[in-house]
Amino acid sequence: MQVNAILGVDISKKKFDVCLLMDNKKRHKVFQNNQDGFAKLVVWCNGHGANLIHLCLEATSWYGEDLATFMHDLGHNVSIVNPAQIKAFGKSELLRNKTDKSDAAMIARFCIANKPALWKPIAPEMRHLRDLYRCLQSLKDDMLQQTNRLENENMHSSCKEAISKVILAIEEQIIVLKTEINEHINHYHI
Repeated sequence: MQVNAILGVDISKKKFDVCLLMDNKKRHKVFQNNQDGFAKLVVWCNGHGANLIHLCLEATSWYGEDLATFMHDLGHNVSIVNPAQIKAFGKSELLRNKTDKSDAAMIARFCIANKPALWKPIAPEMRHLRDLYRCLQSLKDDMLQQTNRLENENMHSSCKEAISKVILAIEEQIIVLKTEINEHINHYHI
């Protein structure tokens, strides 16, 4: 089946704006960035006759990964593009106003003009490992921050005691995560 619609997506933590380009028509809508919003997006696209979509969005943090995976699993084409490429494209179009709605439309036009490479989600076991590693790194950062706070010589002893307990709890969770990471690697032979 051939792609019959382009969907530009400007995504954020709580919502995403879309621009559906199909049959020389442009349609906009906003959805919640959750499973319910993804399902409503599919119903909305189907209601406009979009059978096979090429969805294009910027690689911004992790906000778009669930939507990209959801649409990919339904058999749609997905491209996740470097934001610098989208920004350069926008400059070439001499765009003046910047809204989520206009960004979604620009991303859709970028998709048509540049035909970006298709994205494939990483295997679930690799995604789990990546998430474990990110959590571990975050805990290490938190521990460093709390350790640095202890260096304040003027801090009251009760505050130092509380921070020391927080550091101990973080250290325990770091050990738990390292163990889980090693077990995961051994189980999947990664």
